[in-house]
Amino acid sequence: MQDETIISTSKIGQRLDAISKNEQVSYLMFESKKVPLVSKIKIGRAPDNDVVIDSKLASRYHAVIQKIKDDYFISDLDSTNGTFLNGQAIPKGKYVKLGPNDRITIGKTNLSIT
Repeated sequence: MQDETIISTSKIGQRLDAISKNEQVSYLMFESKKVPLVSKIKIGRAPDNDVVIDSKLASRYHAVIQKIKDDYFISDLDSTNGTFLNGQAIPKGKYVKLGPNDRITIGKTNLSIT
């Protein structure tokens, strides 16, 4: 007998199976690392960030990527050297929508959305 937490023949199980098959997972790529995009990702030099950038050009708490409804947005957290999206500076205090193949630059580190 198979041990299942949620039986896939139940209505909830069928719904969860459909969601997992239909939803595409987006990733943040940097330095040959692949980080799945979740509801909130903190980026910076401090070790308690979700994505740690080991560079003096990155602020301790540099930027945040946040999921709002079905889209992802990035915001600069008042960093010293700024956060760039596809070569354009992200205005401090503003959320900018991310799309596939967008390139985020923090200092000399490039991160991309796949």
